[in-house]
Amino acid sequence: MSDAGVPLLPHGPPETVLAPEPAETQAALAAAAAGDDLVEALGAVCARWPGSLEAWAALGEALEASDATPALAYAAFRAGYHRGLDRLRASGWRGSGYVRWRNLPNRGFLRALGGLQWVSARIGETDEAERCALFLLQLDPDWPPPDYPEPRG
Repeated sequence: MSDAGVPLLPHGPPETVLAPEPAETQAALAAAAAGDDLVEALGAVCARWPGSLEAWAALGEALEASDATPALAYAAFRAGYHRGLDRLRASGWRGSGYVRWRNLPNRGFLRALGGLQWVSARIGETDEAERCALFLLQLDPDWPPPDYPEPRG
């Protein structure tokens, strides 16, 4: 074990910005939002593009706002969160550093993580809700941003 301290960069921790969702996925999300059965349409988008963080976050939010059991929203948010960790790592994130809301492509991941926090608290998973809250603050010290959607469920 070394006695050397952690080197601090003059500009702070590194920041990761995810690549935007492909245009095809964005179009499918817009079509789903304009349709009659939002949950079914978003589920189809998730099935077609399982790597879409926006789709998983939107599905979790739609489930949370519906009469569905909270476990379904929990599952959608958790899928988005884990897919997001994969995308972050592929983008160079190494387990620390900022992933800020102000960067639009990061919002699908942050919405999924925030949704996981909401629904975890709702179903009594207090430890999970607290871990998510802390992780959100580590990723973006300005969390929650003023334009972050409030839970509907």
